[in-house]
Amino acid sequence: MCIRDRYYDEKIPEFEAVVNEYRKVLFQSPYLDFVKDRIGAAAIKSMELSMKAFDDSLIPLMQEENALSTRYSKLIASAKVDWEGEELNLSLLRKYMRHENRKIRKKAWATFSGFFEEHQQEIDEIYDQLVKNRTKQARMLGFDNYIEMGYCRMNRNSYSREEIAELREQIKKVYVPFATKIHENRRKRLGADQLCYYDDCVYFTQGATAPIGTPEEILAGGQKMYSELSEETNAFFQMMMDCELFDVLGRKNKATGGYMTEIPDYGVPFIFANFNGTSGDIDVITHECGHAFQYFISGKDPISDHNRFITMDIAEIHSMSMEFFAEPWMELFFGERGNDYRKMHLEDTIAFIPYGTMVDEFQHIVYGNPDLTPRERRQAWLKLEQEYRPHMDVTGCGFMETGAYWQRQHHIFEMPFYYIDYVLAQLCAFQFKIKMDTNFQEAWGQYMQLCRLSGSGFYPDMLKESGLNIPFEKDCIREIVNELELLYQKM
Repeated sequence: MCIRDRYYDEKIPEFEAVVNEYRKVLFQSPYLDFVKDRIGAAAIKSMELSMKAFDDSLIPLMQEENALSTRYSKLIASAKVDWEGEELNLSLLRKYMRHENRKIRKKAWATFSGFFEEHQQEIDEIYDQLVKNRTKQARMLGFDNYIEMGYCRMNRNSYSREEIAELREQIKKVYVPFATKIHENRRKRLGADQLCYYDDCVYFTQGATAPIGTPEEILAGGQKMYSELSEETNAFFQMMMDCELFDVLGRKNKATGGYMTEIPDYGVPFIFANFNGTSGDIDVITHECGHAFQYFISGKDPISDHNRFITMDIAEIHSMSMEFFAEPWMELFFGERGNDYRKMHLEDTIAFIPYGTMVDEFQHIVYGNPDLTPRERRQAWLKLEQEYRPHMDVTGCGFMETGAYWQRQHHIFEMPFYYIDYVLAQLCAFQFKIKMDTNFQEAWGQYMQLCRLSGSGFYPDMLKESGLNIPFEKDCIREIVNELELLYQKM
């Protein structure tokens, strides 16, 4: 482990102790009610949850937890596999795992699987230590297990694990059959007798949609798109370009990844990415710009705490919905394959919901039963695969046949219970997609309302204020599925 990683692994829990002391002072202050009126009940509730999930006595365990997470991420990042005489990391291998040639895909998957099979024992060991570490932290604070503590850490300030459990049941009963039909249409399009693991995320026999322009032309296309979408997006993107707030072009020795962050001293967003000639480049212009646009809009809020305490289940709606609002302009980036991209995007987002929900249920099983052996955890995953992704044939892939596929999902190791936020947000983004199909401007107005609300309120309340239904409430999933089926038939 490098000195920098070790430093942050050790110091972040110590910094949290300092922040926690500030919270204690605030909550003992006679001015707490004034502060609550000023920044809102949601922010105060978030601080309460943070206090509930922290104590100075946890610092050594938190430092160990961080070190274990870093050990996992470094193991995955250090992967070097041989591909046709070329040394690749797992990220670069993925384009061959989605190649239009089925034999090439199968071979690439075997290479990918081989890495995880080789390191399965070490990954099992890391995760086992993480589960035991987090469970010990939870019990030191009086929790039965890590689940409730994990909910506090994830700032679940307005709904419970019981409501999430009900959502998972609705996904199984109502949504999975719908997703299975979408996969069946994909199977027919690919001309396959059976969808196998190496057909995952493959949508067309002619290969994946890819941008037709240079990186500079993609940015120019983004500028045209946002200038036409609304006055607000025009001002946003022009500011991003004028102030050089994109770092997206590839260069030697540049760090990997892509994300939106902010420069607080100037109150502006900043987008970092690595354009590589795939549809992921356009995701930067849509998804990451969705995050950045919301920050741009909420930056006008005189109460900065609203944005500071925004929960991920809300924040991801901004980005995922922008992907849909941008769809009318996809010909700028994909030319005559613009409609192929729209079809792929809808199918891909539909397929995500069962997988994302499965990740969440797996974590509830693991932390609800912390004494499970590594083998028992893999068996639990296998059972969930059958419930959530019955279309998938994993025969011949040792990595997946043994129930170890979850080991490639870094959220499970580094950010427990985060993944359901993506599911909740995607279900809301679908609602915007459905609305914009009948009245684009009305849908945009409701989206703008959600952006302006930032983190000023609780998740259910802000959804209602923005004209959205709450995903875990009765019949919401059924209504979304019915509307998505109609949309899909039009494509």
